[in-house]
Amino acid sequence: MNLIMKMLAAPATVLALWAVSAQAATNDEIAKRLEPVGQVCVQGQECKGMEVAVAAGGGGGAKTPDDVIAKHCNACHGTGLLGAPKIGDTAAWKERADHQGGLDGILAKAITGINAMPPKGTCADCSDDELKGAIKKMSGL
Repeated sequence: MNLIMKMLAAPATVLALWAVSAQAATNDEIAKRLEPVGQVCVQGQECKGMEVAVAAGGGGGAKTPDDVIAKHCNACHGTGLLGAPKIGDTAAWKERADHQGGLDGILAKAITGINAMPPKGTCADCSDDELKGAIKKMSGL
């Protein structure tokens, strides 16, 4: 009987060591899966790892009014779709400007969206200055 116990002790020891190491690997894998996928950065404070995100995002500099109009505005303002003032129709743009507080009023509506136009007219990454330049170019104001 003593020999049988010795024979069973070796595999039991190996099994116990394997279980402990497997559990350690499982804990490491669990910790890896639970790592945060992102972080909140506060403007004006250092935010480690964001240099890569900025580089990946392109940050290709300012867009010209022509670029903004061609990519984001022309589909509706080129044809007057759903009552959008057409590009170059200064009278229609002036009427809107008079009702909405001038060029700055039109810009405010462009930023928040108006009627069927979504916020920033589908150009979510456009700055306010880029939108204002596009509005000036389209309206002639």
